[in-house]
Amino acid sequence: MTVWHDRPQVSAAYLNPALVSATLATAAIAYRSERHRPMAWPLSFIVGPMVLHRSTRLALPRSTTTHLATWLSRNAVLHAGFAARAKEAAPTIKEGLRFGLRQGVLTLEAGALIGSIGRARNPELRELLTSARLVGRWLAKIDQPSTIFAILGVEP
Repeated sequence: MTVWHDRPQVSAAYLNPALVSATLATAAIAYRSERHRPMAWPLSFIVGPMVLHRSTRLALPRSTTTHLATWLSRNAVLHAGFAARAKEAAPTIKEGLRFGLRQGVLTLEAGALIGSIGRARNPELRELLTSARLVGRWLAKIDQPSTIFAILGVEP
């Protein structure tokens, strides 16, 4: 991970640990509301690249009725680059996880992630967290996290 003051300004502003942890917390809350159990923490490495990558976020379905595999077949270019984006985002996601755990926005319980976050006032942040909520609910529709990783072609 690049030292904080050596990061490009846009990257430092947009991929800051607080924003990443807010995104993960929101997805974890939505996942739990859908499955009635906490989200497996490795799914953070799926949520991050799906929500924080603008092109992927804008292509997300409007509801969770579209299956992940169907969405991927309709968005082959995004699917093809997902593994590389996920690998590149991993250090940022780890940093966001650590920040969220330290600040109490995220809690680990038996290998699962529990989120706790208030409502966003900023419109851009609200849009981002709305996408995180959708992704959290969407991933909850698939029984095993390993299935999600397999469909996306990545490893935890």
